Amino acid sequence: MNDNHGICRFTLLLAFLLFATAISGQSHQEKHTFALGTEEFLLDGKPFQIISGEIHPGRVPEEYWSHRIRMAKAMGCNTISAYLFWNHHESEEGIYDFRTGNRDISKFIATAAEEGLWVIIRPGPYVCAEWEFGGLPPYLLRNHGIKVRCMDPLYMKAVERYISRLSDVLRPHLVTNGGPVLMIQIENEYGSYGNDREYMRELKQIWVRSDIDVPFFTGDGPTKYMLEAGTLPGCAVGLDSGSSESDFELARKMNPGVPVFSSETYPGWLTHWGEAWARPDTAALLREVKFLMDNRKSFNFYVIHGGTNFGFTAGANSGGKGYEPDLTSYDYDAPIDEQGRATHKYMALRKLIGSYLPKKAKLPSIPEPVPAMSLPETELVPFTSIWDNMPEPVIAVQPGPFEEFGQYFGFMMYTTRLTGHKSGKLTVIDIHDYATVFLDGKYIGTLDRRLGINSIDLPVTGSEFPVLEIFTEAMGRINFAHAMIDRKGITDRVILNGMTLMDWDIRGFPMGDGYAGSLTSTGIEQSKPGVFFRGTMMLDETADTFIDMTNFVKGLVWVNGHNLGRYWEIGPQTRLYCPASWLKKGENEIIVFDLHKTTPGSVRGFESM
Repeated sequence: MNDNHGICRFTLLLAFLLFATAISGQSHQEKHTFALGTEEFLLDGKPFQIISGEIHPGRVPEEYWSHRIRMAKAMGCNTISAYLFWNHHESEEGIYDFRTGNRDISKFIATAAEEGLWVIIRPGPYVCAEWEFGGLPPYLLRNHGIKVRCMDPLYMKAVERYISRLSDVLRPHLVTNGGPVLMIQIENEYGSYGNDREYMRELKQIWVRSDIDVPFFTGDGPTKYMLEAGTLPGCAVGLDSGSSESDFELARKMNPGVPVFSSETYPGWLTHWGEAWARPDTAALLREVKFLMDNRKSFNFYVIHGGTNFGFTAGANSGGKGYEPDLTSYDYDAPIDEQGRATHKYMALRKLIGSYLPKKAKLPSIPEPVPAMSLPETELVPFTSIWDNMPEPVIAVQPGPFEEFGQYFGFMMYTTRLTGHKSGKLTVIDIHDYATVFLDGKYIGTLDRRLGINSIDLPVTGSEFPVLEIFTEAMGRINFAHAMIDRKGITDRVILNGMTLMDWDIRGFPMGDGYAGSLTSTGIEQSKPGVFFRGTMMLDETADTFIDMTNFVKGLVWVNGHNLGRYWEIGPQTRLYCPASWLKKGENEIIVFDLHKTTPGSVRGFESM
């Protein structure tokens, strides 16, 4: 055995002895050190291989954090990586929430620590993550000229305020203060977006000024231009993904003297509405992970467990015909599925990673699955509509986007009377993202940004001044690349046969917390699309379930006031995940808002997607 080979075996064994200590339930109460060596991460001065699983607390009910973290540990992870979504914690300008429900970051970090796992924090300000606006708060878009992810003063003022507040939450949990947080990421995949080097340097300095004293890292694709624009001297280099020795060599060349690791090793992939489910090859994944393990490369599974884009949190990409909205499910074909079960991929990765443990060391047992149940068929009947719940309008000469009226999610109604042209080709410049069109109360058709459809023919009505109504739905804001400035609703103007239509009544339907519970039955027959349906399920017990929406077309579902997210008949997703914590014994109310359906329909619950 030559000396180099002996050293490699020794350091690999040492890393896994540390790993075995972590998975045995070690407490992080005693103070440790974590540092960047010239090539390796150093835990207490010794080489340490990070084997991380990514879990997003904002996508998982807090009741299940412990279970999902224990699942990651049982697969062989010694670290949990977590994106934090800025807009999840600052939903309105200057109003922060780091303490309630699945926003309680301290609790999430403490839960990982209780399991003896280390933590990597990926706080943005931008994260991508197929999350609405890449995690940026949409209130920024009220400023017409704002530029994001650069040294724009308006943007940076908000960024510094966020980082300052978040630093207060994170500081007690840093490894330098006896906690489990080892590293913090600066931005995310910046080299795929821009080249403002001052911006990247300033982000790091904001953290430093906020007394955050753990190492930092960046994350970028393994290309020269991305690494040149996205890396920072003195920060570890994350690769999305690092899957070959040439990837690591390039990163070392572009940013020498710091460790390089695969910050996003992909066991799965995302899916958009209207696509087939993404199902990446497991054999290729195992080869990649074997390369990383054989060569002592640190890495992070993105994601080990995806969770769910509840409510309005799903993002979108700008491919296809310019817009590709993401599903409500963030199952991601991950090793731990949306409901928390171990998949065949999980078992294969557990076996592979476990084969590298020191002799006599064993991975923890896989936690028992969270119970799931089917639900009986429940009939939902129309009980009211948007037309019976119209708020007072805002009067505007021309339409404007949601943000102009202080609304960020949900729906908006644009109404005008036609003067001059009263039929012909109607074009909306531009519709973001979906709309149903009505003329004199009659449904005409839809506009769909996903398909590039922004025009429709209006028929002759015989009315002197026909009433035009355009009911718009905001789907997820684009979360990646150059098209991120993605305001919602009618973003410019409406023309009919080339004539710009003026004088609009604009009504907002944010459909936020408490909205579904505020609706009352009108007792009026609902025949015009835009209907709310309601039904009641009686339960003797509670467990997770998946609500099947195949009898409906497109819309939203609330269970006991909780917004499960969007459904759409184009699939591939037809069932929405409902955690047990949102159900109760006895009477459970289901409310559905459907953009198209007007007649009764039924729903059922299933044990799986």
